[in-house]
Amino acid sequence: MTPKRKLVVVGNGMAGMRTVEELLKIAPDLYDITVFGSEPHPNYNRIMLSPVLTGEQQFEDIVLNDEAWYAANNIRLQANRTVVKIHRGRRIVYADDGTEAPYDRLLLATGSNPFILPVPGNDLDGVITFRDISDVQRMIAAAASHRHAVVIGGGLLGLEAASGLAARGMSVSVVHLSKGLLDRQLDDHAARLLQQTLEARGLTFLMPKQTARLIDDGHGRVRAVAFTDGTDVAADLVVMAVGIRPNTALAEQCGLYVDRGVVVNDTLQTYDPVVYAVGECVSHRGIAYGLVAPLYDQAKVCANHLALYGIGRYQGSVTATKLKVTGIDLFSAGDFKGGEGTEAMTLLDPLGGVYKHLVIKGDKLVGACLYGDTDDGAWYLNLIREGRSVDAMRDDLMFGEPG
Repeated sequence: MTPKRKLVVVGNGMAGMRTVEELLKIAPDLYDITVFGSEPHPNYNRIMLSPVLTGEQQFEDIVLNDEAWYAANNIRLQANRTVVKIHRGRRIVYADDGTEAPYDRLLLATGSNPFILPVPGNDLDGVITFRDISDVQRMIAAAASHRHAVVIGGGLLGLEAASGLAARGMSVSVVHLSKGLLDRQLDDHAARLLQQTLEARGLTFLMPKQTARLIDDGHGRVRAVAFTDGTDVAADLVVMAVGIRPNTALAEQCGLYVDRGVVVNDTLQTYDPVVYAVGECVSHRGIAYGLVAPLYDQAKVCANHLALYGIGRYQGSVTATKLKVTGIDLFSAGDFKGGEGTEAMTLLDPLGGVYKHLVIKGDKLVGACLYGDTDDGAWYLNLIREGRSVDAMRDDLMFGEPG
C-alpha cells in the first residue's frame, strides 16, 4: 500500500485549522497530518475572547476543535511546541523541544504578533496585549486586584478590551491617536455615536493623545501613562491594542519571499510550491487581512489545492466590520467614506439611535456604514461583493432587503 503523504501545519489557530477541516471534507485520507501549536490548548475561537473577558462565556465555550477531534481525525497535535526552524531542502520542521516532522506539503498559519509601542516602560509588569487566552486570563486576574486600566488603541480590539475590563469593575480610559474611534471602520458620525454610547457605560476617552512613556511605580509595575503633551493618567494595567504585524519569522528563516507578510499567489502557494500559507501571516496581492472571513475564504481555496483538485482561486476579499460588545450594533463594509464620483445616501434617527450611510458609484453599491440597526448588513455586503446594479431599488435601498 502506498504510504500517505505528510502534511505539516505550523499554527493551530483558526485559519490553519479551518484549512484542515476543509481538506478533511474533500480528501480525508490523502495525508498524515501533524499540527504544531505554540499554545497548550486545542484550537479555539479568538474572535470570542471578548465574551470570555466580560464573563459571558468560559474558555471551554469557545473551543472549536477539542482534543477528541484531533484524535478522531488521526491528527498529531503537537501542542505547546513552537517551530523554530524549517529546512526546505530536507523538508523537515524543527520545534523548540527537539521534535522533528518531515513533510511533503507544509502549511504556514503562523498568524500575527501584537505591536508593542516602542516607548520607555513597555516591559513593566502590568503591560500586556490582547491577543490570546493567556492575555485574557492576565486581564481577569488584574481586574480582581487593581483599579485603573488604560487601553492604548481605539480600534476593534481596544474597545472590546476596554468594555470587558469595565464589565469587571475597572475604571477604564481609552487612549487613541486619532480624533475618532474606529477611524478605519467608521465614518465621523458613526464614530461619535459609538463614543457617546461607550461614555454612557462609564468609559473615558483621551484623544487625540500620543503615549510618550509608561511610568514605573518603583517596584517594577506600571503606575501611569505619560503623554507627549505633558499630561498623564493613572494606570495599574495597560493593554496595548495598537495593531498587529504578520508573524513572518519562520518564513524569513527558511528563505521564503516576505513583503509585509508571507507572499502567496491566488492558490495560496509561497514561492516554494510545496509550501502554502494562510491567515494573518499572509500577504496576498499586497494585502494582509486581519479579519476572519477572508481567512476562511483562503482556507477553502488552499484546501482545494492541497487536495490536488487545483481548481480554486483566491482573488481577495471585500471585508466587513462588526464590534463584539454586548448591546452595540455597528457594521461597515467596502468604500463607506466615498469620494469623487460617488453618491451618498444617509438616514439619521437620533431618538432611535440609528444611523445609516450608503455609498453608490454609478449603479452599484460600493460601501455601507450602519449604527444601531445592522439587520441588513449581510445583504448590503452581498450587493457590494457581487457588484449588482441597484438602480431598480435605489429609492428603497436605505430600507433594506425587499421582503
